[in-house]
Parts: sequence; C-alpha cells; structure tokens
Amino acid sequence: MGTPEYAVPSLEKLVEQGYVVQAVVTQPDRPKGRGRKLVSPPVKEAAEGFGLPILQPEKASSREFCDIIQRLGPDLLIVVAFGQILRKALLNIPRWGSLNIHASLLPEYRGAAPIQWAVINDERETGLTAMRMDEGLDTGPILFQEAVSIGPDETAGQLHDRLSHLSGDVLIKTLECLRTHRLVETAQDHSQATYAPKIDRGMSRVAWTRSARSISALIRGLDPWPGAVTLAGGQEIKLFSARVEETDGLDAPGKHIPGRVTGRFADGLLVETAEGLVRIRELQAPGRRRLPASEFLRGFPIDEGMVLGI
Repeated sequence: MGTPEYAVPSLEKLVEQGYVVQAVVTQPDRPKGRGRKLVSPPVKEAAEGFGLPILQPEKASSREFCDIIQRLGPDLLIVVAFGQILRKALLNIPRWGSLNIHASLLPEYRGAAPIQWAVINDERETGLTAMRMDEGLDTGPILFQEAVSIGPDETAGQLHDRLSHLSGDVLIKTLECLRTHRLVETAQDHSQATYAPKIDRGMSRVAWTRSARSISALIRGLDPWPGAVTLAGGQEIKLFSARVEETDGLDAPGKHIPGRVTGRFADGLLVETAEGLVRIRELQAPGRRRLPASEFLRGFPIDEGMVLGI
C-alpha cells in the first residue's frame, strides 16, 4: 500500500529532528473527482507547511531531473512510497547513496503491496526495513529492521496507518546509526524472497468454500480498497471488518453450507464457511457508503438462511 500519506510521518520526523531537507520530491499534482480538479499529494502539502522546496518530476530518473539533483549535491536520498522505478544514474548521486523504507521484513514481500499481502496471507508479524537502494525491486542490502505484530482482526488500512507512523521513527534510528557508523549492511538472501504484487479488483470475490480464517484474512487484506465482494440476492455487495468467530469447537463443520447466513446481530452477520464461521461487521451496497452491519441490514434484506455468493 504505497500511498503518498505513508511518507508524511518520515518527513515530519526529519524536520522535527533538525535534519536539513534540501528538497522534497513527490509526484505531480493529478486530477481527481468528478470535476477533475488538480489535487496535490499529501507529501507536497506537508512540505509546503514546513516551507520546503518541492520538486514534482514526471520521470524521476530522466536526465533533466538527475541534473537538478546533481546540482543540489545531497548527502542522502530518502525514498518512501514514491511510486516510480529509480535508475542507477539517480540513486548513485548522493555520497551516502539512497535509502528506502519498505513495509515488510525483507526479503519477504518485495513489491507494491506488502501490507495487504501480509494480511491476506494471515501473517502474524511484519515490519519495516531500511535498505540501501539498488536498481532491483527491493533487493538492496538491509540496514535496519523493526518487527511489528499483526492483530488477529487488523485490516490492511489499520496496519498501514500504524506502519506509516512507525516509519518516521525507523528512519531516524537508521540515520543516527548511519551518522555514527554503527550500521552493518546485510545482503538479502534472495532465495528466501517472496513477492507482493499490486492488488486488483479481480481477486476481490469471496469463495465461501474456503476456511473462515482464510476468508477473514482476505476481507481484512482488501480493506479499505478495493473491498472483498460477494453476491447477496443477486446484488454485489462489499464486505469489510471481518473476524473469525470463536465457537470453542461447538459448530459442526460437516453441516455447514458455505456462504449461508446463520445469524444477524447488531455487531455483524455470521456466515458459514467450509471450516468455521466468519463475522462481517461492515458492508456496502452498490452506490452507497460503507455501513456498520446494524445500519446496513435496515436497508438491505439479508435474512438468516440466505446463501451468499449465488
């Protein structure tokens, strides 16, 4: 989840700790919404608040932009959720090289969506890695790592927010160790690498024939975007904020009908799976906003016994 918001805490920490920020580089303003009004990235807004110079190249590895950075002569290039592939010509300009904060414990979950995939795969731990950048996809040597546990009900959005705030602290720790020559670079074991490709809507449909644990992880991993989907009475709805229902072994897996609604409660729909029960606490109808289950069910008919997904 490489959102621009992820980089804001790191910028704030740099300024707070008194580091000299020569320029903040971020994506160009983009049109958004129905009116297609130009909107600035959050990093630009934060930089403006600190009165910092801002650069917004279309291609950060272009010769023209590399010349600009060369003239600035920075000690270090810090990259957080930038969203462009950076070439060697740019990465090698600073005398201390280029540093990236990546939202996984590398070499696990290289790629665009490490936070979502860690949740989807029901991991119990992830973290942040500060690495020296090379031209590969998150392949550079590791400088510093900090592990973070993933809560059993935590969504990708919630984990993203936690890691974004922690990233600023990890950056400062890394810079202090770098400044005092206390860092030991460690090459990644590429044979242990796993990948976290971009999330797309094609993976959103819930297969109720899977286990409750697997389904809960998928729904949480796609929360808030793009949202897991299923059919209810022929209409496609989105599901959010799931958790595995603890039954102390009293439910009877052999009698389950995957996708059958077995309970309607103020705090969620209880749905049968191939193995266990999952509680869905928030839902969204087409063209409507996301709602707690108690509000959603007042306007959308989902009765006990209905089988979702058909």
